Amino acid sequence: MALESNLQIDGDRLWDSLMDMAKIGPGIAGGNNRQTLTDADGEGRHLFRRWCEAAGMAMSVDTMGNMFARREGAEPDLPPVYVGSHLDTQPTGGKYDGVLGVLAGLELVRSLNDLNIRTKHPIVVVNWTNEEGTRFAPAMLSSGVFAGLHEEAWAKDRKDASGKRFGDELKRIGWEGDEPVGQRPIRALFEYHIEQGPILEDEGIDIGVVTHGQGLWWLEVTLTGKESHTGSTPMRKRRNAGLGLARITELVHETAMAHQPNAVGAIGHVEVYPNSRNIIPGRVVFTIDIRSPDKAVLDAMRERIEAGVVLIADELQLGHSIEPTGHFDPVTFDETCVAAVRRAAETLGLSHRNIVSGAGHDACWINRIAPTAMIFCPCVDGLSHNEAEEITKDWAKRGADVLFHAVLETAGISD
Repeated sequence: MALESNLQIDGDRLWDSLMDMAKIGPGIAGGNNRQTLTDADGEGRHLFRRWCEAAGMAMSVDTMGNMFARREGAEPDLPPVYVGSHLDTQPTGGKYDGVLGVLAGLELVRSLNDLNIRTKHPIVVVNWTNEEGTRFAPAMLSSGVFAGLHEEAWAKDRKDASGKRFGDELKRIGWEGDEPVGQRPIRALFEYHIEQGPILEDEGIDIGVVTHGQGLWWLEVTLTGKESHTGSTPMRKRRNAGLGLARITELVHETAMAHQPNAVGAIGHVEVYPNSRNIIPGRVVFTIDIRSPDKAVLDAMRERIEAGVVLIADELQLGHSIEPTGHFDPVTFDETCVAAVRRAAETLGLSHRNIVSGAGHDACWINRIAPTAMIFCPCVDGLSHNEAEEITKDWAKRGADVLFHAVLETAGISD
């Protein structure tokens, strides 16, 4: 169904909502620290609920704290079209990652109200709990329970660095609902997000039509050598676990470069023991992060890296272990939903290109149980998970307009 290009959201109102939400849980450098199940997260949820109720929506909350704001359709028994993302942030997060997708969903409903448009299918704006996973691992925890990947009891038993349980903190901030998780019908879900990468800005393109999400392996490696004095131990006598880390870092980079395009890899988290200036490291523990939208490539990268770890460790006389600590297969988003996003961009006269998501998103889990697609807008320098994260008001509006049209096409306009 073709829609008129003059059907657009209120970009100023969307921007004002983003700035108002950013006042809750401010960071120290212009961004946000609104980690999941903190008091700031609870305050942000209350504001979102007030806005939704003011827009005429009914709010429901499930037992994992996922929030669902429903705008009724002309045919209430039809499965709803869902739109949303997450309100939680990294400890040094930006004002847009996740939040843009939730508040664009709210603005979509506000604009439907302004235009007096009634859809056939209901529309539900969703805030998924603990997408970031920065406080309670793994990421996308509650959407994972919703989609059947995790057991709820297991998820609620996740602990943060101070030993606090997810389930206890959810109750503490007052956002444990009573609706069973994962029993909602879904016609389709659209998630709007900043790109978190530099491609759209570098190429001057308005909209990323997300066709795939990268698969991921996290491999925790432990290398064990021998602690000894840096000044008095001859070079030939050293069993330097730090040297093993350095060589494996290069191996991960070379492996990703050998599987271009789209494959990526790095070592982000590192623990060095005893971490003293004048002691050769006797043990290092680190996590390898490799990603690709092609499962065969992802598996080949893992095989090459694991074999390389063994060779490097043996050469340096190091003990070694490799433990997978995170994984999901690559995602192919629903062709019909992706086509609706592409048509929306074309109707609005916006430049667009197919793009692969390098990050995990709640939509990646929901795609396992319902038709799903994602929309990207550019972000400055591709920077995200950083307080300096930035987008423009125009970028935010263009992506939200595409979201508006794609959701309207999918939900249908009632006569």
